[in-house]
Amino acid sequence: MQVLFIVAILALGFLIVFQIAKASEYVSVLRGEEKTRKQNNRVNAFLLLMFLIFGLIGVYYCNERLEGKILPFGSADSDHGLLIDNMMKYTLWITGFVFILTQVALFWFSFKYQESENRKAYFFAHSNKLEIIWTVIPAIFLTGLVGFGIIYWTKITGDAPANAMKVEITGSQFKWEIRYPGRDGVIGKKYYKLTSAENPLGQVWDDVSNHDDVYATGEMHLVVNRPVKLIINAKDVIHDVGLAHFRMKMDAVPGTPTTMWFTPTRTSKQKKKELDNPEFTYEISCDQMCGAGHTRMRGIVIVETQEEFDIWMASQKPKYAEMMEAKKPVEVKKDSTTATAQPVAKLELSKGVPRDLTEKK
Repeated sequence: MQVLFIVAILALGFLIVFQIAKASEYVSVLRGEEKTRKQNNRVNAFLLLMFLIFGLIGVYYCNERLEGKILPFGSADSDHGLLIDNMMKYTLWITGFVFILTQVALFWFSFKYQESENRKAYFFAHSNKLEIIWTVIPAIFLTGLVGFGIIYWTKITGDAPANAMKVEITGSQFKWEIRYPGRDGVIGKKYYKLTSAENPLGQVWDDVSNHDDVYATGEMHLVVNRPVKLIINAKDVIHDVGLAHFRMKMDAVPGTPTTMWFTPTRTSKQKKKELDNPEFTYEISCDQMCGAGHTRMRGIVIVETQEEFDIWMASQKPKYAEMMEAKKPVEVKKDSTTATAQPVAKLELSKGVPRDLTEKK
């Protein structure tokens, strides 16, 4: 019934527009087409001027009304984020100036130079001077903006400092899985064919670097004022690690690890105090449409001091230890008359793994 009602409304609207058009056509015939065309031209010129005025008022109103809904410039909580804020600020200044200038010129000229019997338009086919002006000047500004982008992109995706901690983050429909290196500071190797419910990242257990790696889901711990290099992966489709408060984002592509690094400049506790919001959390969002559960693919970043991070790490059990504990041999039970033994469970390590992933260097 609702569908029929909507169809009826659309049909009625079409009929009304059609009748208005026909009525306008009859009026034009009665008045004279030339006179009607000039009158419509004046009306359209006036409407274009009104559109300019109310459009600019609307842009200003929306900016003021929605100011609190966006993250303000200069509030980034990472070193690279401040650079991104500056780049966005300069970009908006330049493009905003050009936008206002061109829109004012477009609509004001449409009104001022509307058709008139008292003047005749001057026509010329070509001007080298104008061609150079509107080609060279935009090219200079765009080259500057692109240069900013290349410099910052190189910093974000380039080599991280030697003291940077490494964190691996893997996206899948619809969650984030995090892996930290243990005391050796090395993230162990993995192989996708080893992925299972017990080994969600497909870690190669023959690689000793995996033995102290810590696995977690949904929550990433970082150290304030210490660089962190994110090693980003995906299991199924393309995801995107979005860290809005740090102004960082990077695609997570299946089979092609990507990286970025930055330095957090505030702890989560400091941010809560600064915003006077005890419920605040840094968020990991998926900034790439990845399926029906895309909007629920949310993680949390906890930025803390080195001491707090060390305490948290000490409380975590490496995934390898969990696997070994689950697969440990069962004690043999004996009684005075019979001896029964349950089979010993074994942990398969590198079966089917390519040699270059397991051989020691």
